[in-house]
Amino acid sequence: MTIRRPNRFLTATLTGALVVGALAGCSTAAATPTDTTSTVAISDVATSVDDALADNEDYTELAALADETWDTTNETAVALDGDGVTVSGDGATADGTTVTISAPGTYRISGTLDDGQVIVGSEADGLVRLVLDGADITSSTGSAIAVTQADDVSVVLADGSSNSLTDASTYEDTSEDAPNAALFSSDSMVISGTGALNVTGRSNDGIASKDGLVIASGDITVTAVDDGVRGKDFLVVTGGALDVDATGDGLKADNEDGTNDDGETVGYAALLGGEITVASGDDGVHAESDLLVDGATVTVSESVEGLEAAHILVAGGTVDVTSSDDGFNAAGGTGTAETAETAPETAAKGEPPASGTMPEGGPPQGGGGMPGEAAGDFSLVITGGTVTVDAGGDGLDSNGTLTVSGGDVTVFGPTDGGNGTLDGAGAITVDGGTLLAVGTSGMLQTPGDGSEGWVAATFDTLSAGADLVVVDASGDTVAEVTLTKDVQALVLASSAVTSGEEYTIQADGSEIATVTAGDTPEGIGMTVRP
Repeated sequence: MTIRRPNRFLTATLTGALVVGALAGCSTAAATPTDTTSTVAISDVATSVDDALADNEDYTELAALADETWDTTNETAVALDGDGVTVSGDGATADGTTVTISAPGTYRISGTLDDGQVIVGSEADGLVRLVLDGADITSSTGSAIAVTQADDVSVVLADGSSNSLTDASTYEDTSEDAPNAALFSSDSMVISGTGALNVTGRSNDGIASKDGLVIASGDITVTAVDDGVRGKDFLVVTGGALDVDATGDGLKADNEDGTNDDGETVGYAALLGGEITVASGDDGVHAESDLLVDGATVTVSESVEGLEAAHILVAGGTVDVTSSDDGFNAAGGTGTAETAETAPETAAKGEPPASGTMPEGGPPQGGGGMPGEAAGDFSLVITGGTVTVDAGGDGLDSNGTLTVSGGDVTVFGPTDGGNGTLDGAGAITVDGGTLLAVGTSGMLQTPGDGSEGWVAATFDTLSAGADLVVVDASGDTVAEVTLTKDVQALVLASSAVTSGEEYTIQADGSEIATVTAGDTPEGIGMTVRP
């Protein structure tokens, strides 16, 4: 997408008028558009990563372990040799092909273990540092590396090394608290270094921590039959290259408690650096509470839902999502639902929800955006970066508020009229950045009527490959995009758009619509067939 910016963005706040188009199984008869109001005040939603992280469990002390240096002369060497192990130094023992580390220290692991495990069970306070230096470990009984107890764990990928961890297809111990990933830790773990690591999870997850997990650096590839990379209290990526192919969720923070004993938010994911590529059979990235992106390059090439959390904030970096269902979905997690008629203060405080109101004509379809549907303590906020979404379901979907105040956002929405390119149960607010959304005319939702800075148009179906252009009254191009799928509608919010002025929509050089900025397209509504 290309946006022409003749002047700085206006700072007007747009209210959330909801325009509902035809659902699957709906007729084309028009109904009167219905306005909704948000139950979550925008000011109550974090709009910076620092603000969001201030309420979350601290990850920085764990991340700092990646920068620690050590005396290599004090290392314990663990040499793997097919069906045998040699240990040189203190703190570790070998029994056949099972290595047990029982004390804090630094352990350099190298060589190949055809069928064995490294088990860490350290009761003493202090860091257990595992330096993988050309280690290739395969297990037929459980995890390749399992940390069952430790103060903290640092996994370092030695410079220039190539390492591989493969777990069993079936674990001998399947109890609730047993290890369940090729690289598993029951305590906080940080992964760093300049080497490479290939992880294969044949039974469940690839990399998992039942506490916090930080990936600071390294060239890491994960393949898993369930989730690729999972932290419980938090999953934070600050650097490196992470390539995940998972049948379940790609990246996941799965603590459902909401807060820890200190009142800090847990179950959050923060992608703050590095290059992250995900192909998943479920969510690309999932967090139970907050999902933050700032500085990372995130590519979700395959997913059911691309990014999902109760609160999603993109403050910088690059996000490119392809999904069969919603591209971004602010829902579930630890949020609470509330009807659109209730007071904003109630939902903002997260008090118990009232019952939702069923819209006329049938139940809601495809998430937020139906008249009277519950709008809750959920938010999708984009304040910077470059975001591209290609969604089979809703493009940007929030069961609460949806806010764009910066960045460049392009959404290729669904071709199914039962989903919406933009779908907010509460207010859609655009007060900065650029937003260009194209997709079906069904379930069409726009910023509020009468607000400055946006245009919306519907038209006959345009085929993928067409060049769609928005032109102002002077003939200057305001925005242009090449379609990746068939579309019937466009919503553009930009500083280059002035409320009340006319704009022309062109496809491959031919005019297909003329619209007035701030006006909702006529004939958009929802009526269910008898």
